[in-house]
Amino acid sequence: MSVRITSVDVHDVRFPTAAAGDGSDAINKGDYSATYVELGTDAGVVGAGFTFTNGRGNEITCAAVRALAHHVRGRTIEEIVAEPVKFWRSLSADVQLRWLGPEKGVIHMATGALVNAVWDLRAKLAGKPMWRFLAELPTEELVASIDFHHITDALTPDEAATILDKGLTGWDERLAVLEQSGFPSYTTSVGWLGYPDEKVRALTREAYAAGWRAMKMKVGGPPADDLRRARIIRAEIGPDALLMMDANQVWDVDEAITNMTALAEVDPYWIEEPTHADDILGHARIARAVTELTGGRCRVATGEVAANRVIFKQLLQAEAIGVMQIDACRVGGVNEVLSEIVMAAKFGVPICPHAGGVGLCEYVQHLAIFDFLRVGTSLDGRMVEYVDHLHEHFVDPVRTRDGRYLLPAAPGYSATMRPESIAEFRFPDGPAWR
Repeated sequence: MSVRITSVDVHDVRFPTAAAGDGSDAINKGDYSATYVELGTDAGVVGAGFTFTNGRGNEITCAAVRALAHHVRGRTIEEIVAEPVKFWRSLSADVQLRWLGPEKGVIHMATGALVNAVWDLRAKLAGKPMWRFLAELPTEELVASIDFHHITDALTPDEAATILDKGLTGWDERLAVLEQSGFPSYTTSVGWLGYPDEKVRALTREAYAAGWRAMKMKVGGPPADDLRRARIIRAEIGPDALLMMDANQVWDVDEAITNMTALAEVDPYWIEEPTHADDILGHARIARAVTELTGGRCRVATGEVAANRVIFKQLLQAEAIGVMQIDACRVGGVNEVLSEIVMAAKFGVPICPHAGGVGLCEYVQHLAIFDFLRVGTSLDGRMVEYVDHLHEHFVDPVRTRDGRYLLPAAPGYSATMRPESIAEFRFPDGPAWR
C-alpha cells in the first residue's frame, strides 16, 4: 500500500532552561528549544522530527522548514525510498534556498528536521525502532541513501559497501551484548559552567553513585577556575574514571594548547571543541600538541556543530580528531549522518555522538547503536553523551541503567513529543511563556 505525506506541521517549542544555568558553557546560555515537525499521512501514521536550537532563532528554523515543506508534502514514501538521494538533494540543494547555506546553517538544520521525520515515519511503518530499522537495511539500500558528492576522495560507494557488508558478521553477538549490558555512556550533567563548586561536587557524587564512570565538564572560563573545578571532579571520581572537557570553541589555537598544558594535571580523556568549529588546521595542531603533552592519553573531539559531511571529511583527512561527535540534526538528517558514520569507520576514529539539549539523547542513541551493530566491531572508545534534561516531554524517552543507555523498543526514532508538552511550551503563546 502506498503511503502519502499529506501535511507538514511545524511547532516552535522552547523550554526555559537558561535561568537555572542548565546547558551553560563558555559561549552558550539559552533556552533549549526544538523546531518540531509532524508529517501527517493518509495512513494515519505521523512522522516526527525536529532540529535543536538554543532559544531565540528557533522561529527562523521554523520558517526555513515551512519554506522547504513543499518538497515533502504530497510525496509518497515509496517515491522517497526509490530515489533517496534525489529526495535529500531536493531539500539540501533547493535551487534558490541552497544559496543561504550551502549545506550548512539554518537551511541545513531545517532539512535535517524534515529528513529525520521521514525516517521516523519509515521506521514506524515498519514497526521497528530506528536502530533496528537501519541496521537491518540491505547494504545496497544504505549505500543508495548516502550522497557521496564531494566526499569520494575520502569514501567511495564501493568502500562504504565493503564496510557495511563486513558489519553483518557478528551482528547477533553484538546485539546480545547491548541487550545484556546496554550502550556505554557519559554524563555532562555534573559540570555546566554556570554551576557553583558545591553543586558540581554534589552532582558528581550523585552521578558516581548512580554508576557513571565517565563525566564531562565545561571549560573556557578563567583558567584557574577551570582547573579548580576539574580537581573537584577528579577528586570525587578517582583516577580510573574518565573525565572529558568541553571548551565550546572559546579558545584560540595557542590559547587552547596553553590551557591544556595546565589541565593535563587531571588526566583529561579528551578536549572537545578546543577552538572554532571550522578550523580544521587549528584542530590538527591542537591534536598534535595534546598527544605529545599527554603521551596520547588525551585526544581532540569535535562535531556537534560541524556543518556537513565535507567538514567531517577534512577533520578525518587532517588527523585533527581522535573522537568524532556526530550530531543528529545539525546536519541534513539520517542520510548525511550515514556518510559520516561510515567515513569514521574507514579512518578508524570512534564515534561518540553529541547529545543533551532537548531530544538529542533520544535521537542519537539509535545512531550509536546502528554504528556499533552494522559498522563498528568493538565498543572500545564508543560512548553516547547523556544529559538528564527534558526527557519527560517525549513519548519514548531514553532509559539508562548504571551509566548505560538501554535499547529503545518502540517503533520510530524516539522523536515524538507529548502533545501536552507542545501545548505548554509552544512559543510565544504557551502557558509556560505567558
